[in-house]
Amino acid sequence: MNSRRVMAAAAGTAAISLAAAFVKPHEGRSLIAYLDPVRIPTICDGWTRGVKLGDVATPEQCDEYTLQGLREADAIFMRWVPLEVRAALSPKTYAAFLSFIYNVGPGKQGVKDGFIWLKSGRHSTMLLRLRSGDVEGACRQLPAWTKAGGKVLRGLVKRRHAEMQLCLSGLK
Repeated sequence: MNSRRVMAAAAGTAAISLAAAFVKPHEGRSLIAYLDPVRIPTICDGWTRGVKLGDVATPEQCDEYTLQGLREADAIFMRWVPLEVRAALSPKTYAAFLSFIYNVGPGKQGVKDGFIWLKSGRHSTMLLRLRSGDVEGACRQLPAWTKAGGKVLRGLVKRRHAEMQLCLSGLK
């Protein structure tokens, strides 16, 4: 394994741990399923997959859902961001992007804006900047993602600001 791959893998592992600590207070943990601000059934630390109102989870299940979601975010990041860029990231910067992807997902053409795809079928500016090596520019895209269901949400404004600060604090 070459040194870039080793560095990227180490940063990814550290970033998942940092992101887990970052995500929990920004998502807010609920052991009982509830409707989020855009009326999606949600449980634990923002987990939505397969959730129905009335579902209950244990703290251990919530921890596992969060780690699963961050591992999935990391897989998306590794697939779409070039190795040369990933290897140069600090764990803090990497964690900020994982938190963002955990929250918004990859997106889907014609359906939902996300880290990779916009509804329009184009790639997000954040992804394009990362792919070109403009990490600072990608970090500065985070505050643009504060809407859910067409409304600016105060919680997302705070979260994106915190993600941007984390992202920028890790730049060398």
